[in-house]
Amino acid sequence: MAQSEEKNSDNSAANTSKIRVKLVHSPIGTTARVRETLKGLGLNRVGRERELTRTPSVEGMLRRVAHLVSEVKG
Repeated sequence: MAQSEEKNSDNSAANTSKIRVKLVHSPIGTTARVRETLKGLGLNRVGRERELTRTPSVEGMLRRVAHLVSEVKG
C-alpha cells in the first residue's frame, strides 16, 4: 500500500502547476465572503503576492475575487 501512495504522490507532484497572483484592489466595500476568500488565498493586503498550486478549489476562489487580483507573469 505504501508503494501505491508513493506513486500517486509522484504523479501529482509532476502534474501540478503554479499560479502567481497579486492583490491589486482593496477589498473595502466587498462582502464578507469575498474578504474571507482573500484571507484563504493569503492575500490580506494590497500588493501582496502569493504563488498557489493550481487546483479546482483555488481556481474557484480566484474566480470569486477576479475583480480584485491579477496574475503575475514570471
